[in-house]
Amino acid sequence: MRDDAWLLRAHSGGDPHAFSELVQRHRDRLWAVALRTLGDREEAADALQDALLSAFRAAGKFRGDSAVTTWLHRIVVNACLDRVRRRQARPTVPLPETDITPAPATDRDTAMDVRQALQQLPVEQRAALVLVDVQGYGVAEAAVMLGVAEGTIKSRCARGRARLALLLGHLRNPVDGGRVPSDAARADAPANARAAAPTDARPGGRTGVPHDARADERAGPTTDNRPTGLASDVPSASGKEGGA
Repeated sequence: MRDDAWLLRAHSGGDPHAFSELVQRHRDRLWAVALRTLGDREEAADALQDALLSAFRAAGKFRGDSAVTTWLHRIVVNACLDRVRRRQARPTVPLPETDITPAPATDRDTAMDVRQALQQLPVEQRAALVLVDVQGYGVAEAAVMLGVAEGTIKSRCARGRARLALLLGHLRNPVDGGRVPSDAARADAPANARAAAPTDARPGGRTGVPHDARADERAGPTTDNRPTGLASDVPSASGKEGGA
């Protein structure tokens, strides 16, 4: 069977087509990792090209300790991290990324927000999140690809997710400057309840209790001076009807 390991051995043995077939199998995922890690198409294309050239030359050194795809991803991630470090040493202003794929405006805006938020993370957290949350690799695989312990991957992902939650909070709470509709309704309910409740203007009367003088005359004196129906007449603090 011409699996990945067979193709890599064939390439090392001189097969001129084996490495191209191997690359075609994994190119899409390798490209996605490079693009999400770097956030720039031109940079990602250069990093992927550098990585594949390194893999082409180093195929004979592959020991088989991990899957071939894991080995390829590690080379791609390392090429991306090298470019990030060089970019940080020589800061530049990249052109905004453009996508020729048509998409609804809201989806484009959301995707752009996520890409920009990813780029604000430290590169180590970004690389871990791209592998685990975007590409769906397990923690163990990501640890091998990045050459770190599994616990390091978990902590980097946790810190990255917490940071992304702050950066992208506006996507979850778009109403009234960040309040979700249910929160806005609860915040407005007490004011509505106070406005809806009539007051008793009689001396010694209790605020919030409806008063009908004619009903008092018809009912005559009572032995209990407490207003009847107090609990049902005063709106609750929640101000919500029907259990909403």
